[in-house]
Amino acid sequence: MKRIHYVSGLIIACFVGLHLINHAVSITGAESHIACMNQLQSIYRTTAGETILLGAVLLQVISGIRMFFRQRQSATGFFEKLQLWSGLYLAIFFVIHLGAVFAGRYILHLDTNFYFGVAGLNTFPHNLFFIPYYALAILSFFGHLAAIHHKKMKRKVMGLPVDLQSKLVLATGVVLTLVIFYGLTNGLNGVEIPEEYNLLIGK
Repeated sequence: MKRIHYVSGLIIACFVGLHLINHAVSITGAESHIACMNQLQSIYRTTAGETILLGAVLLQVISGIRMFFRQRQSATGFFEKLQLWSGLYLAIFFVIHLGAVFAGRYILHLDTNFYFGVAGLNTFPHNLFFIPYYALAILSFFGHLAAIHHKKMKRKVMGLPVDLQSKLVLATGVVLTLVIFYGLTNGLNGVEIPEEYNLLIGK
């Protein structure tokens, strides 16, 4: 089970890394974000790519939830607990997020691009849900990485102890979260949502 979780996690981490880079590009504008997404989708939005990714997510969610309930009583220390709870949140997020994307694509017949993702993020009161929803997803991803790094790494790097290395991974997640939110909200000024996406926010 741990091996399955590890391998599926590597596949997902590669995708999430590309996805977060795509979101970070939004600081230069929605057009840049969409152009970058179109380039990246040539890699993962294929029958083979989506099958592999969805299979990895399914395995990750099932194995992760099983590991959470098996290990939550025995987990000690900040990073062990962080690995379990961040993993649980990511499992829930993946199910909700992928469900929303496929519903948008196949039921609502929308292009699940920049505007699909930020419609709720830039509209009150929907953003009261979407701000913590997205922020916790990014922070949980980096928290999970930090916890795994803390568990696997046995030596100093550039003189830095393992604890500090893992905290730097967490700090990177915090900084990237702020950068991404700045881009997805047009510098906190809000994004003008195209009319076809108004149904997502009840307009």
